Amino acid sequence: MTFAIITHVSHIVEQNQYFAYAPYVREMNIWTKYVDELIIVAPKLESKKTPIDIEYEHKNIDFVAIKSFDVLSFKAILGAVLKLPKISWQLYSAMQKADHIHLRCPGNIGLLGCFIQILFPNKTKTAKYAGNWDPKSRQPWTYRFQKWILNNTFLTRNMQVLVYGEWNEISKNIKPFFTATYYKADKVEILQRDFHGPFSFVFVGTLVSGKNPLYAIQLVESLYKKGFDVALSLYGEGLERKSLQEYISQNDLSTIVSLKGNQTPETVKTAYESSHFVLLPSESEGWPKAVAEGMFWGCVPIATKVSCVPYMLDYGNRGVLLEMILDKDVHQLEMLLQNENEFNLKSQKAINWSRKYTLDVFEDEIKKMLTS
Repeated sequence: MTFAIITHVSHIVEQNQYFAYAPYVREMNIWTKYVDELIIVAPKLESKKTPIDIEYEHKNIDFVAIKSFDVLSFKAILGAVLKLPKISWQLYSAMQKADHIHLRCPGNIGLLGCFIQILFPNKTKTAKYAGNWDPKSRQPWTYRFQKWILNNTFLTRNMQVLVYGEWNEISKNIKPFFTATYYKADKVEILQRDFHGPFSFVFVGTLVSGKNPLYAIQLVESLYKKGFDVALSLYGEGLERKSLQEYISQNDLSTIVSLKGNQTPETVKTAYESSHFVLLPSESEGWPKAVAEGMFWGCVPIATKVSCVPYMLDYGNRGVLLEMILDKDVHQLEMLLQNENEFNLKSQKAINWSRKYTLDVFEDEIKKMLTS
């Protein structure tokens, strides 16, 4: 089988080896276990790989470098118009050679791929929509347009579109899906947390405004001021690090809040195992892996009502859904910190649910799609 990946993820080529963002490549290495030839159509970076980049494991790769583009300004739109004919031909050629077409969405390359795949109604296709599928959410028009094309069974045929969560008003193209970090073999017994403090919170994610790390700090700060023995560790780097450090210093929070930076998966796993809560007040998500990972190790998740998060948290039965109103959210957490039985119940429900979604199950589902 010849498998063509159409993606906006930038790639690095060094000595005939192909590297890209590690979480993406780890997933694609599972897909490509079951294909003979691999065509990758993606932008190419003229730089050296970094620690966050890893290599494709497939040994029979045809890499097609394309120009990236955006439509965020009038000048960018003009530039895109000039690039589109060549990019469209490159995508068409790759799809023509492929037995299976795989689109990575949302993104500008994914949008163009959505149009061109219409010309191949009889070819087997999949699309991974890694963003928020919620039809009621506010999103760029390009994202909404991609979802409309993928959901349309007249324009998009012979396609399985993998989306996070379960939604109403979807066509037969749409397949609720998930992502995973751990294998079945990683499961170990989780002991109940000590409920006498300190209560530990962990935030795992990029330190950018869209992830709202400051709100995470303010939640824990408010609980601390109310007399609770709490601590917060933030894992990740980003543009907000300096301002967060200043906030911590100005408000004398260094004893309860620490910025850990980027750490290894094993270090983050240890943090989950020793924490009571995983905290993610993000503005937008697809399937937030940090939430699912924390749940796997017994953390009670605290997250915003975006994308499939309410579904993941069973609408509050196995976690806390944030209102993003500080007083209300602090009150929710106060009630939970004063109720050990409720905490243990949510923790166990989180474990039971998240451990259904292992990499073993993920790989089995992908294998079925590629070999059926």
